[in-house]
Amino acid sequence: MATVTFDHITKAYADGTIAVNDLDLLIKDGEFLVLVGPSGCGKTTALRCLAGLEEITAGQIKIDARIVNRVPSKDRNIAMVFQSYALYPHMTVYDNLAFGLKLLKTPKKEIKRRVEEAAKILNLENLLDRKPRALSGGQRQRVALGRAIVREPAAFLMDEPLSNLDAKLRVQTRAEILRLQRRLETTTIYVTHDQVEAMTMGDRIAVMNLGVLQQIGSPPELYDNPVNVFVAAFIGSPAMNFATAKAEGDALKLGGTKLELTGRAAKAAAQNHGRDLLIGFRPEDLQLDGQTGSNAVQIPAQIDVVEYLGHEELIHAQAEGHEIVALVPSEKKVQAGEQVDFMIPVEKLHVFDPETELNLTASG
Repeated sequence: MATVTFDHITKAYADGTIAVNDLDLLIKDGEFLVLVGPSGCGKTTALRCLAGLEEITAGQIKIDARIVNRVPSKDRNIAMVFQSYALYPHMTVYDNLAFGLKLLKTPKKEIKRRVEEAAKILNLENLLDRKPRALSGGQRQRVALGRAIVREPAAFLMDEPLSNLDAKLRVQTRAEILRLQRRLETTTIYVTHDQVEAMTMGDRIAVMNLGVLQQIGSPPELYDNPVNVFVAAFIGSPAMNFATAKAEGDALKLGGTKLELTGRAAKAAAQNHGRDLLIGFRPEDLQLDGQTGSNAVQIPAQIDVVEYLGHEELIHAQAEGHEIVALVPSEKKVQAGEQVDFMIPVEKLHVFDPETELNLTASG
């Protein structure tokens, strides 16, 4: 186990493209940290810099107190699991697991111990004599994980390891990876573009965009207290609704509807009187028929489409010239064309500055 430090890391290419811009991040010993963001945000490049597969332009990378900027990849005591399984097709599962240890000239007895232990942890004991073509996608991914485990590294680096699996297998393998990490207590840095993976797996999540770290925190911190529009839009499924409203005193005017505010939202409005602000609210925080207490704002809307999801319904509606989405219990029995009043608890309403895109209602 180890701490991993990105100390103001920058990675720039010869054409001037900055893939990672001044990344300053400490991953704690034994922590499961997820790097998440859209394609091209710099998350995989940051991981490859840590692995020694990319040379950094500025800053320092440390594993524990050791600066590894110029340490070859093979000597960094890390193990990487890639998006592709990268198994040797002509080798058995046993030989795939043992191959890296053989290159390190590990004694045969120790190789056997580590391979058998990894096979037991990953339920591969009955597959050791098979070749990759005789394995399912989930089994191949477990072999790839096993190859990392036998190294007994200071840190696991995982680059979108579930992206080649179908939806059901992703959920299953996600749980297996979490159980594995909890059991081994190995520091893990996990890269994904899937915010659901990030929210369900990470002790903490680091959200990146355009090479810049936007916010780092626990899943509830990012969900409840996003620092800016990008994090608010990226974290959460379905995505957050946004609408433009004008500040009038300590209230906001959304079209013809006045939203009476309290707390941080009221303060944000009062400090920006006369300005257009961006409000954000999550689909699951929209409630029907006055279910909340008095400390709520009301938004009239006309329903366009209702998607039945079993115990919930996804409602697409028009509200004061804005398209919004609501997630409500199925027993509400609403229909397309119906006029409804949505209620939102004021404490669930986020107010953003449209110029800086910062969350004016963020705590801390």
